[in-house]
Amino acid sequence: MSSYLINEPRYAFLKELGLSETNTGVYNGKWFANGETIKSMCPANNKPIASVTQGTVQDYDSCVEESLKAWELWADVPAPKRGEIVRQIGDSLRKYKEPLGNLISLEMGKILPEGLGEVQEFIDVCDYATGLSRMLEGKIFPSERPGHFLMEQWNPLGIVGIISAFNFPNAVFGWNNAISLACGNVTLWKGAPTTPLVSIATTKIIASVLEQNNLPGAICSMICGGGDIGHQMSIDKRVKLVSFTGSCAIGKKVNALVQERFGKVLLELGGNNAIIVMDDADLNLAIPAIFFAAVGTAGQRCTTARRLIVHENVYDEVVEKLTKAYSQLKIGDPLESTTIYGPLHNQQAVDLYLKAIQDAKKLGGTIHYGGKKIEEREGNFVEPTIVTGLAHDAEVVHRETFAPILYILKCKNLNEAIKWNNEVNEGLSSSLFSQNLSSLFKWVGPKGSDCGIVNLNIPTSGAEIGGAFGGEKHTGGGRESGSDSWKAYMRRSTCTINYSKALPLAQGIKFE
Repeated sequence: MSSYLINEPRYAFLKELGLSETNTGVYNGKWFANGETIKSMCPANNKPIASVTQGTVQDYDSCVEESLKAWELWADVPAPKRGEIVRQIGDSLRKYKEPLGNLISLEMGKILPEGLGEVQEFIDVCDYATGLSRMLEGKIFPSERPGHFLMEQWNPLGIVGIISAFNFPNAVFGWNNAISLACGNVTLWKGAPTTPLVSIATTKIIASVLEQNNLPGAICSMICGGGDIGHQMSIDKRVKLVSFTGSCAIGKKVNALVQERFGKVLLELGGNNAIIVMDDADLNLAIPAIFFAAVGTAGQRCTTARRLIVHENVYDEVVEKLTKAYSQLKIGDPLESTTIYGPLHNQQAVDLYLKAIQDAKKLGGTIHYGGKKIEEREGNFVEPTIVTGLAHDAEVVHRETFAPILYILKCKNLNEAIKWNNEVNEGLSSSLFSQNLSSLFKWVGPKGSDCGIVNLNIPTSGAEIGGAFGGEKHTGGGRESGSDSWKAYMRRSTCTINYSKALPLAQGIKFE
């Protein structure tokens, strides 16, 4: 009998998504692959789910060629008609929300409510992009020359390359894909090598919508593969925009390669996020918020709270209440309805967790709670951890470890807390808990948080799709999802139209 989890009755949702023991990992209107065959592993028990044949660089080239052909057709489709296709993709995702959410939990390791929530995020962005398709706007300016009309025109780029990370293997692609399609681009997606089944299942759902509308499947191409595929996408002039989500270290390399060819790049990188709790904070709000932000997805969100900066007057009370919350955490199989904390994604994450714990001790930190791998469980489970006693600028505190480690720091006042919030390299998400109106407005002002997401009395995690998502500094500066982030996926033309019989020059220049 096969050892693959896909054959166990409990995981029947895998076959409902069109997956099998052996899966083909490249799609450009047809399914094929000529690369290495790998096993997708379940982080909760380290057992293989199914196998996937990855793509080669030659397979990548085939995808690009088909994408170019598909764009010739897609760019001529009126934007509201493109929005209608995106709407249908959202409806198809609604149909498969439960099995796809289960797959995300099984392959990535996040708990089921978060897996389902990730699919819902893709659905919500489809709704957003559908409306956007009727509101893509340009500006009209008054011309200084008589008989002239001055305006902006926005046009699609062409191929948008999307490189997404393991921790959000569905939603991050969804942000980019739905808005790119509404803008008139075609997409070429390389998901994380460790979550290939989510990439394949998601692509099958989208491909069925394109097929039903007699549209080329290469409008949404996909290739499973490793760093060689990401490198090729980064240096390929045919890919007009590369949207990369992942670590700062890899993002820096992607940025350099794309910029070298003067391509466009959209970066969503790390976030060493802080929550500040002042002495006037409502702790009934703050403690649950810190708890979710620090241990949700086992600390594997880019918006995870990794530093907790607490006013000295409430420090002991916050530590005590938070420790109690940690002690009541229900750890287990991500697919079980009672579980609120699952495993780390792989052994590499466990190793980085253990190294950070060791380094924190060497620097004089105290492991107030947790700090160990959970040996009695299968899979990559570690204890959620609270570390106290470290300086705000300790190297390990400034290092973003993608694991459930929370460093608690004691501050004297808001100015000191803001300084510590801003001193790390990353600038993604931040939160302040206070009921003081002056503190709240200082926090969002020019001398407040320097992050792209600046929250008040809510956690660092859990962004809504209506606002632009992204950060500053080493986080990359990119913005995805809502607001005017659609502009990143288009090129702007300033158009001057002369409808007169004269040729006046700007600035009153005479050239006669």
